[in-house]
Amino acid sequence: MREVPTPADQGAVGRLVRATGFFNEEEIAIAEELVATRLASGEASGYFFVFLESDDALLGYTCFGPVPATEDSWDLYWIAVDPSAARRGVGRELMAATEARIIERGGGRLWLDTAGRAQYAPTHKFYEAVGFERVAELPDYYAPGDAKVVYGKRLERAQPMS
Repeated sequence: MREVPTPADQGAVGRLVRATGFFNEEEIAIAEELVATRLASGEASGYFFVFLESDDALLGYTCFGPVPATEDSWDLYWIAVDPSAARRGVGRELMAATEARIIERGGGRLWLDTAGRAQYAPTHKFYEAVGFERVAELPDYYAPGDAKVVYGKRLERAQPMS
């Protein structure tokens, strides 16, 4: 697992996000743009990443960042897993690593939003399985019949051993 993007990650992220079959071309371009922004501006961009690879192939990644003007809230902008690696724990591993990095940086709450279309039912189940709570739904947000579903999770710091 690694955190620092390389120039090759921009294309690799685009290919991975496209391969999931969940995202349109505009969304794919945004995923690539966030990598480019981080490459250009470093941590000052506000975008952080976790990349999980096997034999130099990208199996999955997350992109996340602090929410400005909040005490300890962070947004999860992206999590994507290569379909060939699905259901092998890659998503859980990425979430655990992402949460650990956020806690290391003083974060205490993680937020995300996703589509409400039926295609996303397994995504919703995944978020709930890793401890997220559905906190809001905005009907017809993305398009008629496609709600924005918001999830939140309080991140727990490891307790020191006594």
